[in-house]
Amino acid sequence: MQQTTLNNSVMMPLQGYGVFQITEEAVCKASVKAALAAGYRLIDTAACYGNERAVGSAIRESGVPRKDIFISSKVWIQDASYEKTNASFAKTLENLGTDYLDLYLIHMPYGDYHGTWHAMEELYKAGKIRAIGVCNFLPDRLLDLILTHDVIPAVNQMETHPFCQKKNSAKSWSSTTSA
Repeated sequence: MQQTTLNNSVMMPLQGYGVFQITEEAVCKASVKAALAAGYRLIDTAACYGNERAVGSAIRESGVPRKDIFISSKVWIQDASYEKTNASFAKTLENLGTDYLDLYLIHMPYGDYHGTWHAMEELYKAGKIRAIGVCNFLPDRLLDLILTHDVIPAVNQMETHPFCQKKNSAKSWSSTTSA
């Protein structure tokens, strides 16, 4: 599987297996195990998906060493604050049955995402997270975060599919990153 190097030198697989809307525990476990058996090494989940426990179980049962799997999860909107993010992160680690995450993302730029980012920076600097980033941040929110914090997001994960195309935001994004 091809990888890319993030802005902090962490290697991340370019393709991953996402578990959005796979809420049935047995189905989630079976699908994650099948993805790992097929060669996927990035598994993407989120607290709000309600399946972190199933993902963690599947990873442990897969026979693939944890160090070879890149796990990404996200802080949901209701947990957007410094205190709530720390609690949400602890719950995510417990649910996944791991002592670190490879990538932790702010799910949406709503609520106190600055407090969330501050908590994530501390967790990153403490070695609990290998890389931190955001999801669905348009250029203005991303620039605001970059200019007001120490750690630059390693990833801006954008939802795209036939029913959610980001034609205008992609154009805006490319114009802000050319400098």
